[in-house]
Amino acid sequence: MLKLERVSSLRDQLVQEGYDRLSTPRARVKFTGEKEADDLLNDIDLHPHAFVVACIMDRQIRAEKAWRIPYELRLRLGFFDFANLARLAEISPEKLNEAMLQPTPIHRFPNEMSKNILFAVHRIRNEFCGNAAAIWTGKPSSATIVRRFLEFRGVGQKIASMAANILVRDFRVAVSDRYSIDISVDVQITRVFSRMGFVPKNASVDYLIFRARELHPEYPGIFDLVLWELGREVCRPLQPACVRCRFSNLCAHKNVGDAS
Repeated sequence: MLKLERVSSLRDQLVQEGYDRLSTPRARVKFTGEKEADDLLNDIDLHPHAFVVACIMDRQIRAEKAWRIPYELRLRLGFFDFANLARLAEISPEKLNEAMLQPTPIHRFPNEMSKNILFAVHRIRNEFCGNAAAIWTGKPSSATIVRRFLEFRGVGQKIASMAANILVRDFRVAVSDRYSIDISVDVQITRVFSRMGFVPKNASVDYLIFRARELHPEYPGIFDLVLWELGREVCRPLQPACVRCRFSNLCAHKNVGDAS
């Protein structure tokens, strides 16, 4: 099989798997693997601000630890519920810093993340009438959701795209389009996308984003979860488990001499 044919076939398989997941009934998302923490995050009707805060925390630490932070703050502060959002917005920076640090730090950058949390709850209170779900309700465009997340302190393209993708893919939030939901480039996605032969080994973040747009412009983020899971579980940095990969027959790394 020629390289271009292999890349095209691999793209089609990845896209199909992404849409197959979208066609299944909505299931509970295992963000942390801990029932109480996941209950809080999955309840975007009553606790949408917990989801928003967790997205903002997902930075330079393991995903499961970042997603657990809203629940951990609930334990440390004694509250983190939607009904107490106003109370949370009035908390002092010193008290929130203490909760982030004691008895052990719950983030690699506790002071910076405290500032991000306070900014977030103030913005939710002031711009969205205290209801974080207003960020995504009303069937907005994907660009609107991404832009609204970008307006939070500490949020860049990666987190904003990830948040929009989780809302659409996992929570099945209705949107008018999916054009602006990009892949959320991290080490896992970069490694797998490169090994598969879609991008050069040292491709920039922008290059990967535009390559995904080129491959599937109507929903570039369709590749996100499949690639991320492969990178974490199969396509490891050293000694990738190609025998366990369902895409190995089309992967450039497995078919030596056909890589970018």
